[in-house]
Amino acid sequence: MHVMMIKLCWCQIERTGSHQSYIKRARDIFALSNISLAIYIKTKALHTRRMLSKYINTQSRYPKTMASFALHCFFFFTLLVPFVFTTATRDPCSTAAPDGSDDLSIIPINAKCSPFAPTHPSSSVIDNVLHMASSDSHRLTYLSSLVAGKPKPTSAPIASGNQLHTGNYVVRARLGTPPQLMFMVLDTSNDAVWLPCSGCSGCSAASAAFNPNSSSTYSTVSCSTAQCTQAHGLTCPSSSPQPSVCSFNQSYGGDSSFSANLVQDTLTLSPDVIPNFAFGCINSASGNSLPPQGLMGLGRGPMSLVSQTATLYSGVFSYCLPSFRSFYFSGSLKLGLLGQPRSIRYTPLLRNPRRPSLYYVNLTGVSVGSVQVPVDQKFLTFDSVSGAGTIIDSGTVITRFAQPVYEAIRDEFRKQVNGSFSTLGSFDTCFAADNENVAPKITLHMTSLDLKLPMENSLIHSSAGTLACLSMAGIPQNANAVLNVIANLQQQNLRILFDIPNSRLGIAPEPCN
Repeated sequence: MHVMMIKLCWCQIERTGSHQSYIKRARDIFALSNISLAIYIKTKALHTRRMLSKYINTQSRYPKTMASFALHCFFFFTLLVPFVFTTATRDPCSTAAPDGSDDLSIIPINAKCSPFAPTHPSSSVIDNVLHMASSDSHRLTYLSSLVAGKPKPTSAPIASGNQLHTGNYVVRARLGTPPQLMFMVLDTSNDAVWLPCSGCSGCSAASAAFNPNSSSTYSTVSCSTAQCTQAHGLTCPSSSPQPSVCSFNQSYGGDSSFSANLVQDTLTLSPDVIPNFAFGCINSASGNSLPPQGLMGLGRGPMSLVSQTATLYSGVFSYCLPSFRSFYFSGSLKLGLLGQPRSIRYTPLLRNPRRPSLYYVNLTGVSVGSVQVPVDQKFLTFDSVSGAGTIIDSGTVITRFAQPVYEAIRDEFRKQVNGSFSTLGSFDTCFAADNENVAPKITLHMTSLDLKLPMENSLIHSSAGTLACLSMAGIPQNANAVLNVIANLQQQNLRILFDIPNSRLGIAPEPCN
């Protein structure tokens, strides 16, 4: 890939016809390939790094002849190629962790490394985003029903179809002995781990099914165990041919349902091995809405990955979500304290006793540029009875605010851009991309933490590149009108750390590709 990229770079430079633009063209090509030149100049050879940086950043000395131009390019690539091939030649879809750490790959569901990627992927990022965001209303309705529900302190729902209908990122993990590679939706607002098993009647042919018969450590969970009573919906029906097996039935998406057994097997997170890890094994499904992926729940409930591995990883995890533009690259899920960023700022995590699995933060205000928009605090203040407040969620695509909050943000944004605006899908504030340089940055103010969103987390472009749109929206009318959701589009290229024992959320910039 890199040889082809270098050849492409040469051809593009040669065609520019302008010596003054050749370095910029090279930068653009590398940027479009999601390759950061900064990565390649990280070397112990300080002298070489300085020389390479000098050539990358040169703005004043350009080759005056084709011969000297070729000499410059030869020298540039002579320095660059060794770093390209020594630091970036690993197969991006490889299942091997490069450093042996407990680092699970997180993949956009439409990316090359995802088994659920479409056969003919859309060439437009915004088309993919709009398609995924079309299911946001279902997810937000489900989240709203959770926050205002009755308290269930010892109960965790196994899975909701409405909730899982928006699987935007999948994570790779290994289950069984020998380990079987599985793909599951990453979900911070769910408490369970489940996946389709081989022989499942009615499951999608695209399902990456787990095969219990191929695992020597697989076992079912008995009704007499505490785990069978910890998860809401688990039963031991008398009509079952195996009445001692803990099982459950779940409706899905209004027109679908599935049944599953609660089982145990070995979860391998290199180099750690977690025996007797409990998860739902789907054995039958009906309807058309059941997604092919499994689920990796990262909530606080007793059946989640976080809770089941608490003695090993201390209830700490973090993720870095790659951009939806990253067709060839993946982010990571890190478990435990080791390997987490040292330079990170924290804000308290709040707990809703009515649904303790959801991760609330105290959003105190929002700024557009240097202006903090006027917002009635009742739309921001955490209230466990009404469900009001702000949650951080990996499954919602576009950040949603209570309508008065969003309107205040949108109106100030439009005022500062000062142009004409149009609508594109879920986005109601689109403007000419030529005016993007005057677009203000959005800052989310939380207790002890101000998150200034990178511009790529605030704006999204039309497929033609002529429009830039504010990538936020108001809460739909069918959802809780006072619930704000910080969604995955605004979390991209940030390390988001959940420290559950200390009830805090950490955020730090990080290139996740």
